[in-house]
Amino acid sequence: MAEPMGFYTDTTVCIGCKACEVACKEWNQLPSTNGGLNTLRGNSYDNTRQLDGIHWRHVKFIEQFTEDRKDGRWLLMSDVCKHCVHAACLEVCPTNAIVRTEFDTVVIQSDACNGCRDCISACPFGVIEINPASGTAQKCTLCYDRLQGGLEPACSKACPTQSIQFGTINDLKGRAQKRVEQLHQAGEKRAYLYGADEKMLGGLNSFYLLVDKPEVYGLPPDPKMQTRNLQAGSWFSALGAVLVGLMAIINFRNRGADENAREERP
Repeated sequence: MAEPMGFYTDTTVCIGCKACEVACKEWNQLPSTNGGLNTLRGNSYDNTRQLDGIHWRHVKFIEQFTEDRKDGRWLLMSDVCKHCVHAACLEVCPTNAIVRTEFDTVVIQSDACNGCRDCISACPFGVIEINPASGTAQKCTLCYDRLQGGLEPACSKACPTQSIQFGTINDLKGRAQKRVEQLHQAGEKRAYLYGADEKMLGGLNSFYLLVDKPEVYGLPPDPKMQTRNLQAGSWFSALGAVLVGLMAIINFRNRGADENAREERP
C-alpha cells in the first residue's frame, strides 16, 4: 500500500478565487446547477452554497464585520471531503460501493452504488449527496484517477496561493505545524490545526489550518462515528425483542390456562 496521501488547507492564504471549484468540475465532468442558471444566494459571494453530488469542492465566504461595517474580516475556506481514517460512510454502505484506496483515500464506486443514501446520513460533515445526473451518491475522490497516473489532484494543482496543498500525510502535517508556529510568532495566536491528529475520527486525510472556532467554518467541533452507536442500539433492539417475545409467551400461556379452566367448569 502506498503512503497515505491527502490535503492540507491553509485557510489564511485562500483568496476565494474558486479556481479549485472550476478545476474539480472540469476534470470530473460534473454538471452545473440548473444548467448554469443557478439563482444567486445573496449571501456574500458564496453561490455554490454547499458540498453535494455535483459540487465536490466548495469555497466558503464567511463575513465577520461590525454593525457599522467599519471593521471586520473575511474568512475563506475551500471545503472538501475529509477522507476520514475512520470513515462512517464506508462502514454503513450495504453494497460495498465505498472503498478505501491504496492511497488511504475514500472513494465511492458509482457502478456499485444503489442510491440508498445510508452514507449521506452517516457522514458527520455533510459531504455526500446524490448526483442527479447519475442517481448515485458522489463526492470528492481526491482525483483517484490522477493519483494512479502519478498526477496531482486538479484542485490543488489549480490553487494559485498554495492554500490547498497535496502530499503525503506525514509531510503535510510537518508543513502545517511549521505554518502554525509562524503565524503564532507573527501575532496570530488563534491559528490551529483541525483534524490533523488521530483524536478526530482517527485523523482526517484532508485537514485544515483555522483561525476561528470550527463552527464558524461550518465544521463540527467534535465529529463522531455515528456507526459507533449502532452496537448499543442493536443491543437495545435485541433486548426489546426478547421482552416482547416473553410477554407474548406469558400472554399465550395465560390465555391457554383460562381456556382450560372454562372447559373444566361443570
